[in-house]
Amino acid sequence: MKFLNEGQWDRSMRMLAGIVLVVAGWMLALNTLGVALFAIGAIALGTGIVGWCPAYTLFGISTVKTPDGHCPNCDTEHHHV
Repeated sequence: MKFLNEGQWDRSMRMLAGIVLVVAGWMLALNTLGVALFAIGAIALGTGIVGWCPAYTLFGISTVKTPDGHCPNCDTEHHHV
């Protein structure tokens, strides 16, 4: 994917937290807390799977590690003059 803004560690933690929150929300599904936990977990799990976080994009954040001279979302090396 061209527009990844989550590094591997970030993605792994989001997926793990997402699974935990979805399961907790599922177990408490009959109250507001359960629904909230399920929704937050689903969002965390989804962004972890896809590797893109809309909030990161909004604030210009990226946890993708790139070699010097590269930006996270391009295949071209940038040479500084």
